[in-house]
Amino acid sequence: MEMPKPSPGHQRLQALVGRWEGEETMHPSQWDPAGGVAVGRTSSRLALNGLVVITNYEQERDGAITFAGHGVWHFDADKEVYILHWFDFFGQGPEVFTGVFEDEVLTASHAGPGTHMRLTYDLSEAGHLRSSMEMSKDGSSWTRMFDGHYERLESTGQAAPVAHVARSSALRP
Repeated sequence: MEMPKPSPGHQRLQALVGRWEGEETMHPSQWDPAGGVAVGRTSSRLALNGLVVITNYEQERDGAITFAGHGVWHFDADKEVYILHWFDFFGQGPEVFTGVFEDEVLTASHAGPGTHMRLTYDLSEAGHLRSSMEMSKDGSSWTRMFDGHYERLESTGQAAPVAHVARSSALRP
């Protein structure tokens, strides 16, 4: 039996691979009433013969890790959608996001239970990733939770775990 090979849909996920670091603007929300600025770091690598991208994320504020998560992206060729299984500090995983690329922008949504979420990754500028998260109680009225702008520090397929990502001196708290 011949092993599956990454389709063009799978290959689009390779744009996420690498180490990323940047500034996040946290908008006031039920989890962060004051809002503020944070440093976000993501380390993503290809796995399972290029069929998935494994992502580790951490957020740092005032010298402490305030949020962390782990995700697995894959492409469902039958439905032609991208799927993210997300686990984080809140321990209610997995949250399952589904979405599509439009040009160089990947938008994926999670419909609850509880809160609806919409995650956007804009990869249209080489070496940069712009990300945002929106939340909704009903799936129709959305509130921005954060905006992030990250720079690619490394683009290897075998990115180091987040704990070993060197901090950019420009972003140190």
